[in-house]
Amino acid sequence: MRADAIQLEETRLGGIDVIEDYPSIHERHRIFPAVFENRGHKKILDIAAGVGVVGKRIKDNYKTSNGGVDILCNDICPTCLRVMQNAGLKTVSFSIDNEKQPFPFPDGVFDAVIALATIEHIINIDHFVSEIYRLLDDNGYLYISAPNYSGLTYLLPMLLSGRTFHDPMRKDDRYEFYAHVRYFTYRTLCEFVGSFGLQLEAVYIGLPEGSSRYLSLYARSKFKALAFRAAMKALHTFLSPRWASEPVLCFQKSKIKNNLHKPRKVIL
Repeated sequence: MRADAIQLEETRLGGIDVIEDYPSIHERHRIFPAVFENRGHKKILDIAAGVGVVGKRIKDNYKTSNGGVDILCNDICPTCLRVMQNAGLKTVSFSIDNEKQPFPFPDGVFDAVIALATIEHIINIDHFVSEIYRLLDDNGYLYISAPNYSGLTYLLPMLLSGRTFHDPMRKDDRYEFYAHVRYFTYRTLCEFVGSFGLQLEAVYIGLPEGSSRYLSLYARSKFKALAFRAAMKALHTFLSPRWASEPVLCFQKSKIKNNLHKPRKVIL
């Protein structure tokens, strides 16, 4: 991530000391650890973990038949690291966008890696995915997401307004406009990650329920919120994940490249 984007992130997080103060909870956060299903992960790396919303949910709520889980959260923003440490999360700080430096772990050390809303910030994306592949054990899983710019929530406003996906003149969009350097769709993300020997196993779509935006809408109008949720449930039930705004893709490490069989679709 570029230095100016880090500065914008620090500005955006000003005044936050605990995870509960973070104002931008998304459905991609809420559906963890349910997306793990019965895979029994024991050692997890959360890359670009932000303030640790997902890491905290996993630490507090994810238990396997053998007990708890060892989760390590990565970030480089000082505020993010401080908030995660205040929450009792184990942290590590290293650049994920330096193609001359491998990630500071031996091969095959993690059985799961999480990279939510991260790859769109990365310049050296080949290095990024290759390193994740290296860190996964032989049966390891990658849980990855990115804004799906072919999704209806991005596509329709652009078509109707003629504006870009993120407007540099709007305060709420300024961080995304400057920080995002890659623009994936559902299909291109599936194909790109799959080309590194990772097999797409499942796609998880979170219904409007626990995100900051949905709760704000619910507070203003319970009827509108419930109608919106019903519409999204129908959309995701009957249509392809390609229309979802940010599905979480679950890839398993595989020796087969570009084997794009139809993944399971799970609505949470």
